[in-house]
Amino acid sequence: DEADIYSVIRNGDVLVHHPYESFSASVERFIRSAVNDPKVLAIKLTLYRTSEDSPFIPELIRAAEAGKQVVVLVELKARFDEERNISVAQLLEKAGVHVVYGLLGLKTHTKTALVVRHEPEGMRAYAHIGTGNYNSKTAHVYTDLGLFTCDPRITGELVELFHYLTGRSLKKDFKHLLVAPINMKRRFLEMIEREIEHCAAWQQRGSNPDDPQRPHIIAKMNSLEDKGVCHKLYEASQAGVRIQLIVRGFCCLRPGVEGLSENISVISVIGRLLEHSRIFHFYNNSKPEYYIGSADWMYRNLNNRVECIVPIYDTALRQRLHQILDILHADERQAWDM
Repeated sequence: DEADIYSVIRNGDVLVHHPYESFSASVERFIRSAVNDPKVLAIKLTLYRTSEDSPFIPELIRAAEAGKQVVVLVELKARFDEERNISVAQLLEKAGVHVVYGLLGLKTHTKTALVVRHEPEGMRAYAHIGTGNYNSKTAHVYTDLGLFTCDPRITGELVELFHYLTGRSLKKDFKHLLVAPINMKRRFLEMIEREIEHCAAWQQRGSNPDDPQRPHIIAKMNSLEDKGVCHKLYEASQAGVRIQLIVRGFCCLRPGVEGLSENISVISVIGRLLEHSRIFHFYNNSKPEYYIGSADWMYRNLNNRVECIVPIYDTALRQRLHQILDILHADERQAWDM
């Protein structure tokens, strides 16, 4: 039953891990259900890269023709996809889709979808926030994560994010979402600083380096280059915070340098699938926090792009993310030490 995906999400947040879990049975189905469901009033989506024969485009056109409010944010400057994105945008506009071309001077890189549905209790919003593009081809060869949720803390802010993208909101802060270029970099620096503060208290208690309660940060991303973040991580390492980084591409931070970064390790996992998901974990004095989303710790992601990173509140889903990080750290075949 197509409409059933909503009751699944109402029962609790859902985390999907592609390509191990089907992209077509989750993300494509989420959009398809929204198109077919008469109770759905609005569908909003950001398109950064999409495949030649994307199932999303004809579905969104069908939704607009059926009288639903459809808003699609198309990034015209997605490298190598400029031409395709222009023709997709023209197709959508012809069908009556409200096409937005993003904010002046900022590339829209966030991977988010929002569905507004009329339910017995009133309007309810459902969201998908992912680490990968809405691209059915790359979904088979990139590892990516996505969260489906109807938690009003998240969906309420996502509604605001779409207002911001369509120029209808000047929202200056978000409480739950980390949104670049609004609050993401500041929040990341604050979370690193918080580990530094917890570390001072931990050291007063006797600081055994193998203590599982030692303040630590684990972050997985494609590339690491932002100077502000690198300097803050060096500061945290010198304060005694353990930092484990999994960086697939280039990394401008030097781990293991005495007096500078001896508490930082960096590995890169290069395997059959392209590691594309971003996961951020802060120990936070035994109240662990986990985040996933579209941004790397790069200057361009934090300052020049619209990005969205979502906190994972569900305990079981946090455990799954922890398990993914554990598997990557245990890899002795495809992991490279920097």
